[in-house]
Amino acid sequence: MKIAYGYEIGLACQSPTAMICQLDLHPSLTANVVAEAPFAARPFLFSRVYRDSFGNTCRRFLAPAGDCTIRAGGVIEVSGEPDRQPVDAAEIPIANLPDDTLVFLQGSRYVETDLLSQAAWDLFGTVQPGWARVQAICDFVNGHLTFDYQQARSTRTALDAFNERVGVCRDFTHLAVAFCRAMNIPARYCNGYLGDIGVPPDPAPMDFNAWFEVYLEGGWHTFDARHNVPRIGRILVARGRDAADIPLINSFGPHALTSFTVWTDEVAAPGLPLVKAS
Repeated sequence: MKIAYGYEIGLACQSPTAMICQLDLHPSLTANVVAEAPFAARPFLFSRVYRDSFGNTCRRFLAPAGDCTIRAGGVIEVSGEPDRQPVDAAEIPIANLPDDTLVFLQGSRYVETDLLSQAAWDLFGTVQPGWARVQAICDFVNGHLTFDYQQARSTRTALDAFNERVGVCRDFTHLAVAFCRAMNIPARYCNGYLGDIGVPPDPAPMDFNAWFEVYLEGGWHTFDARHNVPRIGRILVARGRDAADIPLINSFGPHALTSFTVWTDEVAAPGLPLVKAS
């Protein structure tokens, strides 16, 4: 299966403003990209990329004073299969975990494992360890929180989401990640593209999505507390401890978001444009 993906974002700055964006596809997907409309901006600006400590691609540039539009897109080949569900995957004892998974057991900016530990053990301590426990966490979070774009808040933490019982996909993910870490299961936050492939169309405007991965027997496995069903066509952009590690736009000065368009569609016929018209 081939999927056309991309974004176009309008920015307005009072003065020239340094920015770091994490909007490029994750380096692990490079070999799957079959066509690309690379990063471009109006007016033209120079950008360069580097890898952060989690292996994500970061793009640096200086946005000019006034209005600026950035965009990129492409076509990627994916398996066309839904998220794998090895339901017998067991938990790995902490003593046997690989060193590079241990950071994903610790608390972080939006994931207060210390404050949610007792709740986690009260809720999931008697659930069968492994895949079943992580799925139970997703089931709880999916039922406990109400999805509401109108109540999105950039400062909402996992504990806030637990108490307020509302949020967007990042809040569902932060709460599920917090519970997993509290249960000694490494969990990392992911964001990227996720279109309505194989599911009824969502009437809400397309956006970047958040999900998470846990380390169980066999390696890292994908879970999604917001949708809570296996999905087709996830396109990874970045991974980190939580949303603070992988912001779409990190601006070193004030700016306004003047437009925001994201698309991800199955390629149904030859000649589908790589980047949609403005």
